[in-house]
Amino acid sequence: MTLETVTKGAAVDICGVSKVYGNFTALDNVSLRVEPGEFMSFLGPSGSGKTTTLNLIAGFTDLNGGEIRLGERSIGHVPAHKRNIGVVFQHYALFPHMSVAQNVAYPLKQRRVAKVDRARAVDLALQKVQLEKFSHRYPSELSGGQQQRVALARAMVFTPSLLLMDEPLGALDKKLREVLQLEIRRIHRELGSTFVYVTHDQEEALVLSDRIAVFNKGRIEQVGSGHQLYTQPETLFVGQFIGESSVLRGTHRTQGNETALTVAGATLAVSGQAKSDAAHVILLRPENVRVQPKGTGRHDGMTNIISGTVREMLYLGAAMKYEVGLADGSHVIARTPTQTEPFAIGQPVELAWNLKDGTLLADDGSTAGHEA
Repeated sequence: MTLETVTKGAAVDICGVSKVYGNFTALDNVSLRVEPGEFMSFLGPSGSGKTTTLNLIAGFTDLNGGEIRLGERSIGHVPAHKRNIGVVFQHYALFPHMSVAQNVAYPLKQRRVAKVDRARAVDLALQKVQLEKFSHRYPSELSGGQQQRVALARAMVFTPSLLLMDEPLGALDKKLREVLQLEIRRIHRELGSTFVYVTHDQEEALVLSDRIAVFNKGRIEQVGSGHQLYTQPETLFVGQFIGESSVLRGTHRTQGNETALTVAGATLAVSGQAKSDAAHVILLRPENVRVQPKGTGRHDGMTNIISGTVREMLYLGAAMKYEVGLADGSHVIARTPTQTEPFAIGQPVELAWNLKDGTLLADDGSTAGHEA
């Protein structure tokens, strides 16, 4: 098979997988299915287990328990070089003494593909990453983004059914990352291979993925589309890690299908029933919170109103971002369309939002989802 044909992606089944290093449990009974041809991202902070999982799939690390299947084949005890999996690393790993074409051809040469077939496959791979004019250059003559494209071409030149990527854009600047994200999406559509992508950048995962598995402390907290994770987080960790949010803590009571929390002297309602007597929180997304001068009374039927004082304001072009302090010392982040007369730091304001715009979650003690 060459890149002239669309590759049939293979399913990946991770079944009760565990990995222990001494006294440290890197993975604790993790199970996940990646569908054929899917773009799955593993997202989480450093040490959460995402890269360990990718290394187990690739065969770079041995299993302590469980099973990994690629298609119909169990690969847990298959050597890495016999799994026929493409891998792209963050640091390119290009051979400096080889030209671009020679680097891309290397996997085919190792598989003893005929020279004429190698040349055709290399040309097609370089066309996919738009580097066909750079085939005779050496890695030292390329930019970081071009080197990463070469690494991607080398990983897909032998049309693997599974392509693994370990933070491949982490060393690049923001603008270049955004360009290459679009390239990776295009290549995934054209190849048809299954992609598994490791990142700690939640925006990158949202842009690229069909689904995202959110890792935390060696376990998977939730799996879903970016939209599902953002609008329907199942845990406080996921709610804080995916996108920007505010967390309101207070005493709660449940009546019917609604729960009310008393926060900084205000009673705030949210859809849903508390699952137990344990502490619960309301998670708010900044775009759902309205900011208005205190005492205006213009709430347009919004259910929840709480008073506060503007602590910080940031101009973001199309939007203004406010941090509003509450009487109990906590704060709420609000993002509103840019106004001609923005609220001033120290100004008393009221925050308002609808019942459906808050998410009720058990309080797991999370204070910040993102790593520094």
